[in-house]
Formats: sequence, C-alpha cells, structure tokens
Amino acid sequence: MKPIKEIMVAVGFAEYSQGLVAYAARIAETLNAELIIVNIINVRDVEAIGSIAAMGYEVDSEHYVSGIKEERQQALSEILAKVSFPADKMRAIFQIGHPIDELLKIAVHEKVDLLVMGIKGRSDLEHVLVGSVAEKIFRRSPVPILSYRDEKSAERLKKHIGIK
Repeated sequence: MKPIKEIMVAVGFAEYSQGLVAYAARIAETLNAELIIVNIINVRDVEAIGSIAAMGYEVDSEHYVSGIKEERQQALSEILAKVSFPADKMRAIFQIGHPIDELLKIAVHEKVDLLVMGIKGRSDLEHVLVGSVAEKIFRRSPVPILSYRDEKSAERLKKHIGIK
C-alpha cells in the first residue's frame, strides 16, 4: 500500500464543515500529509443566474461567482482560524462545474491518496429521489474515501438503525 501524502477534503460549507476540515487536518497531521481543501461552485447555479439576467434583471454570473468565491473564502478563513494545521502544507481550490465530475477530476489531477467527505443531512426520501454527491463520488472514485460524520449526523443515523 502506498503512503498517504495528499489528502483532499471536499467542503460544501454545510453546518458540519468546521468539524469536517478539522477531522481531515488531524488525519493529514498524523500522516504528515498535504491537505487540499476543495469547493465546487455548481455550474447549474451560475447558469440560472444567466437565465435570470436574460429576463432583464440586473444580475450577472460573473459578479455572482466572484461574490460566492469571496463568501466561501471568508468562510474557509473562519474555519481555518480554528484549526491548527501548517499553512504551507495546505491549499484551497475553488472551481466552477458539476460537483461530482469536478471533485473526481481534481482528485485524479492532484494525485490525491485519500478523499475525505461529509454527508448532507438529507432525509431518506430526499436521498432516494435526488441521490447525493457523496454517494455518487463513493461509487465512482478511483481513490479511497473516508466519510466524516458529525455528532448530529451520527446520532440521527444511530436512531435510524434502532440504536439509542
């Protein structure tokens, strides 16, 4: 088995993102690995802004994307302020695209050895109807994936299987 030297963490800025990044950082620190934090701005959202602009509203996708990137970079800065991990062993990638495809492309391009992801707090019905990025990544990823659970998700899942 090859050593784990590059760890990618997919961050969607959900309520558990602080714990997710801290968890990935602890693993990276333990393994003396680099940490790549990735966030994908969904291209469908950008296209929707373009459609709204085409209707005559004063919005444009360029300002939307720059605003979203700025917000997410600020949110990441706040997360990282609470995580002790060497800045020189960490970097962030913000990209526009289809989340599943982009995460997989980045994992391959960056030659990551491990991908750390969280799950969104969806109900089972929504999961069946919509599917999830995490599930599709798990099925298609060419690299091992570690699935993070915050306490709230873990408790919900325990109740679901009948454990108190």
